[in-house]
Order: sequence, then C-alpha cells, then structure tokens
Amino acid sequence: MTVNDTDIQQTREADLMVDAEANSADIAAAAEAGKTSSFGPRAISLSLRGLILGAIIAILVVAVATLGWLYVGARHQVDQQAVKSANDAHAEKIALDYAVNAATMDFKDLQAWHVKLVAGTSPELTKKLSDAGTSMEQVLVPLQWSSTAKPLIAKVRSSTGGVYVVDSFVSVQTKTVQAPEALQSTATYSTTIDSNNNWLITDVGGIGSAMGSK
Repeated sequence: MTVNDTDIQQTREADLMVDAEANSADIAAAAEAGKTSSFGPRAISLSLRGLILGAIIAILVVAVATLGWLYVGARHQVDQQAVKSANDAHAEKIALDYAVNAATMDFKDLQAWHVKLVAGTSPELTKKLSDAGTSMEQVLVPLQWSSTAKPLIAKVRSSTGGVYVVDSFVSVQTKTVQAPEALQSTATYSTTIDSNNNWLITDVGGIGSAMGSK
C-alpha cells in the first residue's frame, strides 16, 4: 500500500467518524425532543385533573356545610315547636282543671268550693275571687245549688311574652230547689296564665256562666 492509499484510507475513516458523531447528535436531539413533547400533554392532563378534583372537593364542602346549616336550622325549629306545644298543653291543663273546680259547687259545703276557686291564682286575683265567691253565696244557698262538672276541651287563644289566654269548656250538671232533676249546660271560662310567675292564674272570666245559662 502506497502513501497515497494510506492517506485516502485515513481520510475516509475520519469522515465516517464525523458522520457517526453527527448521527448520534441528531438521534440524541430527536430523543430529547420526543421526551419534551411527551411530557407536555401529560403535565397539562395532570393539571386539568387536579383542577377538576379541587372543584369537586369544593362543591362537596359547600354541600356538606349547607346541609349542616339546614339541619341545625330545622332542629332548632323543631325544638322550638316542641317547647311551644308543651307550654300550650301545660297552660290548657291548668285552665281546664281550674274550670272544672270552679264549676263544681255544693251549697252544703261552699268552703271547699272557695278553696278551689282561688287555688293557683295570683294574690291580686285571689282577693277578687274571694269577694266574688262571697257574693255568689247569696244566690247559691237559697237555690240549694249543686253542680258537677266534667272537662270538655281547652285551647290557647293567644300567648304573648309567656302570658297565655286559654278558653276552657266544661259540661255541667246542675240541680237546684227549682229543678231537682239535673240540667245539663256548658260553661265557658277565659283564663289568663302567666308562665313567668310560676304559671299562676292572673285573670278569670266566665265564673258565673253556668249560673247565667239557667
């Protein structure tokens, strides 16, 4: 092999090495570009997924908070209604019991009626009822009045600031010297009850209603 042939061979090998290095660089650049292009959509996909998940969580939090608020409000309303119903029932029982006692009289034992007439009333009303009972004796004794009463119904007419006005109805069977056979009537009482004052009765109307119907 001559010197010229050797030079030509070396030149060819050098060219091949340059081409190989260029090809390697191109392949590396293409691979890097492929990596970059493959990471882009995935990053965008993950970002959108995170946003959607965050939105769903936020909606769930708002929904749970709203449901909790509605539950608390409904519970409070139910509790208030339960308290109101219990207080109304208590006032109605007081009024109806009082009406039965007030309408039950026996001219032979008016003292027992006097005691029941003022039971559960305020000091101011006790005095008024005592005076009214004494006046009624002037009618009850000559008529030999005897009456029994049974409860019918009581209903709260109004309630303001813990003060209840209750209408009560009782069925009354009455005997007198003029009517020895029992006569039936319905007596109506309007009773004012103050829950702020130990549920005392502060006013009563209709005590003479049973007598007025005769």
